[in-house]
Amino acid sequence: MKKNILYTLPLLLLVACSKFGDLNTDPTKSSKINPENQLIFAQLWFSGDLSTQERTNSIVLMPLVQQLGAAYYARVGGMYVKDATRLWVMWENSYQNDVVNIVDAVQRTNNVPGQTNLNAICRIMKVYTFARITDLYGDIPYSEAATAYYTQIKRPVYDKQEDIYNNFLDELKAAAAQLDPAKDKVANEVFYKGNINSWKKFANSLRIRLALRIAKRNPDRAKKEITEAFAGGVISSNAEICMTRHLDIQNNYSDVRGNSVSVAINQQSGMPKIISTFLNQLKNTNDPRINYIPRCYKQNSPMKPFEREDITEQVKASAVGLVGSNPGKYVYDDWVGPVTIKLANGTNYNAVNGDIKCELNTCFIRNNAPFMHLTYAETELLLADAEVRLGLSLGDDANTHYRNGVEAAMKQLSLYPGGPVVPDTAITRFLDENPLQAGTELKQINTQLWIALMLNGPEAFANWRRSGYPELKATPNNESTSLTIPRRFQYPLSEKEQNAVNVQAAVSRIGEDDWTKRVWWDKE
Repeated sequence: MKKNILYTLPLLLLVACSKFGDLNTDPTKSSKINPENQLIFAQLWFSGDLSTQERTNSIVLMPLVQQLGAAYYARVGGMYVKDATRLWVMWENSYQNDVVNIVDAVQRTNNVPGQTNLNAICRIMKVYTFARITDLYGDIPYSEAATAYYTQIKRPVYDKQEDIYNNFLDELKAAAAQLDPAKDKVANEVFYKGNINSWKKFANSLRIRLALRIAKRNPDRAKKEITEAFAGGVISSNAEICMTRHLDIQNNYSDVRGNSVSVAINQQSGMPKIISTFLNQLKNTNDPRINYIPRCYKQNSPMKPFEREDITEQVKASAVGLVGSNPGKYVYDDWVGPVTIKLANGTNYNAVNGDIKCELNTCFIRNNAPFMHLTYAETELLLADAEVRLGLSLGDDANTHYRNGVEAAMKQLSLYPGGPVVPDTAITRFLDENPLQAGTELKQINTQLWIALMLNGPEAFANWRRSGYPELKATPNNESTSLTIPRRFQYPLSEKEQNAVNVQAAVSRIGEDDWTKRVWWDKE
């Protein structure tokens, strides 16, 4: 691949699907690209790009935050085995695909009569798109990404993350104010089918998420932004969750209609296992999700994940019980079994390590599983955090926000295809047994947020760095290239070769381009 691909690649719209709108426009042959199509592409790309979700999410970030891993490929994040090419994927895929489209869509709709809602939605999507990138890398091209990455005008400067975040918050405020249900309809977009009130709530909820990121650096602005955003209306039920409802399509590297987080997991020859850190959190608090999220399956070969027999109850009843894979270990380490169980057909079966160590319930990794961008559960838990951390008053007290968030997180499991319905009585029992305790509120709130962010590795990683919870212990082994848990991604080699001056300026602000360094908002 040519090294200058980021600077010369034309705008791309790769998908055509009636459910997601008309994406058959070829933007490389027309100066009149439909900006709504560009928006739709950016929305689908976020969770539909298999390369990014496989290499960034399932190989690095979910193992790193000790939710899912233990398969060989997950050693990058789970054992801190630095593979620079994995760390570059998000950057190299995004700038030439969703970034270039959403930036252009904003420009095409600026001050265009009859497209004020489309413009506002594109502005929100632009913030959301860039937030994922800057949270991983730190300082990035932002103000000049509009032209530099698909022309040969110049090499883009790297904006300071502080400046980027200030602009994010300004943009979300302005875009939310610009939205007007009486104006243009954007009926084909993926998240809300043009529901303007829902977009306002998404913008305000995203503003709270990002404002909390800067709470250690600029608490006064964080307080102001959160207070204003809350007053403007935020996601207030599971019916208002921002999600992509993917199609039941097994994605490849050019099709973004299915859920690529699911595909990155379910296409593996060796299924990743739930890490004991995550499993034990459910066990130790008598969390009812222990009955629904982790499952044990009789392994088959070749791997056909949706055709395996569920043997969870038999394993639970055995002497071994429900176990996960330990962090920093491969699935074959700490071997478990065999134990003799009885299959559904009445025959005896010797379940061994691969059968016994639990995995995600297959309902969560189906091709048509929804991808949760920002949920009611997260919003409520962030409000609880803001009240405790910043002393704000945001409607209900912190305990009520916490209870609302945990309940919503349990109930949102039913939104997956064939997903479980956690009984109200079980939810109430859990909340009564696990109330907020003085002095541990932030730990409890953000540990629950870590559970709610299952399958969203980038956001779970960001919230762990922001809050410090859950209290993950580093688990290096003899393969590790770091003794501590990494905290950012390194810049791509293509940037260092072609944009060396601007890269070096960014690196000088953190001291070294290493994955153990911290982005600006990740203050100790």
